[in-house]
Amino acid sequence: MTDPRRRLPSMDALLGAPEVAPWIDRYGRETVKDSLRRALDRARADADPDSERRGPDDLLRAAERDLEARSRPSLRRVLNGTGVVLHTNLGRAPLADVAGRAQAEAAGYGNVELSLATGRRGSRYDHCSEVVCELTGAGAAIIANNNAAAVALVVNELARGREVLVSRGELVEIGGTFRIPDVVGRSGGRLREVGTTNRTRVSDYAAAIDESTGLILRVHPSNYRVEGFSARPPLAALASLARERGIPVAHDLGSGLLDADLLPGFPEGPTARGSLAAGVDLATWSGDKLLGGPQAGIIAGDAALIARLRRNPLLRAFRVDKTTLAALEATLMLYRDSDLAVRRVPALRMLREPAEAVEARAAAARPEPPPRSGARVDVIRTEAMVGGGAFPGFAIPSAGWAVTGIDVERLAAECRGGPVPLIGRIERAAFIVDVRTLPGEETARAADALASALDRLADAGRRDV
Repeated sequence: MTDPRRRLPSMDALLGAPEVAPWIDRYGRETVKDSLRRALDRARADADPDSERRGPDDLLRAAERDLEARSRPSLRRVLNGTGVVLHTNLGRAPLADVAGRAQAEAAGYGNVELSLATGRRGSRYDHCSEVVCELTGAGAAIIANNNAAAVALVVNELARGREVLVSRGELVEIGGTFRIPDVVGRSGGRLREVGTTNRTRVSDYAAAIDESTGLILRVHPSNYRVEGFSARPPLAALASLARERGIPVAHDLGSGLLDADLLPGFPEGPTARGSLAAGVDLATWSGDKLLGGPQAGIIAGDAALIARLRRNPLLRAFRVDKTTLAALEATLMLYRDSDLAVRRVPALRMLREPAEAVEARAAAARPEPPPRSGARVDVIRTEAMVGGGAFPGFAIPSAGWAVTGIDVERLAAECRGGPVPLIGRIERAAFIVDVRTLPGEETARAADALASALDRLADAGRRDV
């Protein structure tokens, strides 16, 4: 008998099929050939004489699936049903529409380092500086690519080879096991701990200052709380001591809320305006947390010190991209009117939405599981979190869907693997989808994604039987 594999169509024949032309236009000829070759190789490796994978149509379908799988980006849009608003694993703050449009506009040519007024070379660090100063009262500002870079730049410029005073209660470890002592050391400073874990006084800083002191660094312990028998000096008192001794003081705010009035009812925390008003020389904070913009590190404060930072060679390594500058400036401009910011910055809008409104959205969009799945979907009250190291331990009343009566681990995996990945959480044998972090039309999309996942699991279970 003739081996049926000898009757496989040739590569030229497959390339000449009418449906292949659009693939070549979309993916490129060599990529299409590679996927067709993979389909042919799999067919040749199949020893089953009755295999259904050898016809031209079967080979083309296999190649199309391969092309789609290989062309799917690794970084994908997901639906955040975790209830964590600033979820680090999911990219922290979603951008405002105006910021996304600004990024797209900046993707082409732009005056990143060109002065349109003079026609001569300008500086990318001029962008965003004016609006940051307008919003915070700073004398000058500069943007780095994240807040850790901002802190490292400050330490390197002001305390390279000198001591950096940090309270023992502020030696935090941030995400990814990066620690303040390591950031200080790698930036060229020598860490000097002052006070104790739970209590640090102005007198502790005063006693530690000597001729080797280069900087006092105040770090907001954003991802944990020290409670009970604890104390640390007011920022204004620390700034006053620094001025008396001629030592600069910098404040790492972490999440960096601009103004406390933006989040009424939330715990008291440091703000960019408040920090600078208290007299610190430099304040640093993240652009992609409570500000609700892209990943960036904002440094604002004394104009002479900012000028020094602009001349530091490390700034080249910490340089921010043009699309980031565009998105950050668009976000900052929203804060010129606090009401506008609350309406247009997604992170603020999600954090401020009343629990009753979230529950109403969850009830209106609750998906109906297929009866054959055995699953049940109930609307329940939940607790959401801010995330991003902001307001640790503070729970936000929320609402969402609880799926029970099914293997929740399989359901979570099926939701992650869907065409539009839906990310939830598992609690006490239930798969929870918190609707607070599914604003607007994403609530309906999440309901569809959940219903589709339940449908696929039900079909898989029927096949297994």
